[in-house]
Amino acid sequence: MTMATGTATAGPAVTAASALARTYLDLVASCEALNVRIASVAPEAHLDGAELTRSEKALDAFIGAEAARIREHHRHTPRRDVAASRVLHDYLWSVSLLMSGPWYLERRVPRIARQDVRIDVAAAAFEIVPGSDFACLSDDPAAGMPGVRVVAHEEALRAELRAAVADHVGPLLAAVGPHARRRPRALWGMAADDLVSGIWYLGRMLDQEDRAIQAATELLPKAIPPFPGGADFRRLAGRDGRRHPTRTRLGCCMYYTLDAAQACSTCPRTCDSERLRRVEDSG
Repeated sequence: MTMATGTATAGPAVTAASALARTYLDLVASCEALNVRIASVAPEAHLDGAELTRSEKALDAFIGAEAARIREHHRHTPRRDVAASRVLHDYLWSVSLLMSGPWYLERRVPRIARQDVRIDVAAAAFEIVPGSDFACLSDDPAAGMPGVRVVAHEEALRAELRAAVADHVGPLLAAVGPHARRRPRALWGMAADDLVSGIWYLGRMLDQEDRAIQAATELLPKAIPPFPGGADFRRLAGRDGRRHPTRTRLGCCMYYTLDAAQACSTCPRTCDSERLRRVEDSG
């Protein structure tokens, strides 16, 4: 009998961008609250993060869409500073998690260009075009790929993450700050909160809460400029002796103005007894 022979077809080459795309897909699949789509080309119909820093028209559309969502869901018209704070919080949390998630999952820190973040303002959704610029450790299989930077150790990688987030969000904080009626310290406090809370959330979704808390604490053990405070987790003792993690936000996301009876569980307005009640009632 004659055997047919042929040449095996190689699969597509793995690049830094395709490696990041795979990680983003895993991240989105793990995080129900992360409303992000992965795109190969940024759709021109949507605003991008760079436009928000240079165009008042784009910023007005960004804030105005959030005000419309608040009117629809909460049946009242928010102050402009509340809408600006809420939509800024959404951007900071989502885009910071797109940088901290790969770091937590694979020890890779992407540098995300603001123009590679597209915003569907009507749907409150984001799209990310994966780039090829990320930092990793020397034992990473991606270490030799074009665009990939190797750093010496874990603390250097944490410094890369802090710098990547700060460099991306700094111009946005400056642009949104006057609309949110926040000064720089409060804005950077919100950025620190959203960086830490994204890692914490990812850990909970993966049933790795303690590991995520440790990672966030090592990332921000104290105030490291421009972030004005650390992760600062603490534990609350419940009725059954279990110790539940919590932290108090450095900045306010303004949710309490939408639902006064249901301020965030990490809000300075929420006392420890109320935090415990919510945890124990939900568990």
